Amino acid sequence: MKKVWIFSTILSITLLQAAQVSPKKLYISECGSCHMAYQPQFLPKRSWLKMMNTLEDHFKTDASLDKDDKKIITSYLVKNSGDSKRVYKEFRKFNSYISKNSTPLRISETYYFKKEHRKIPKRFIYQKEVKSLSNCNACHTKAEKGIYSERTLFIPNYGRWDD
Repeated sequence: MKKVWIFSTILSITLLQAAQVSPKKLYISECGSCHMAYQPQFLPKRSWLKMMNTLEDHFKTDASLDKDDKKIITSYLVKNSGDSKRVYKEFRKFNSYISKNSTPLRISETYYFKKEHRKIPKRFIYQKEVKSLSNCNACHTKAEKGIYSERTLFIPNYGRWDD
């Protein structure tokens, strides 16, 4: 009887641990089911808070989450936001162009993003393989890993881009 109790206790603990998903994995799973799960460092804390508080109208889509998932994802985004201490060099530069008085919700509407993409002809952007500037991983082959260097840039139906 004691062995059965120990086994069932160990099994219960193992199942509970397996059920717990890291905040990053939850973010990627929930948000990445509709679009690329953008690195939180792209936007400041205030932008993520506003976005997470308006999920019922997330760019004309209801992206509501259950209360616990929303809390976990919001915490993850805030802790890793562009104005947190966890920002890598490239993202620090990106965020330095975001005014303290603005709360951007679209990464593609920030100054640095526009500056970096200004020379790309619209025909490369609006083709069916890319569709829009928000589809980062269509051209940035390592975008999901947070790598956006020109060495990893390959535009469909064009090739490598180097300006």
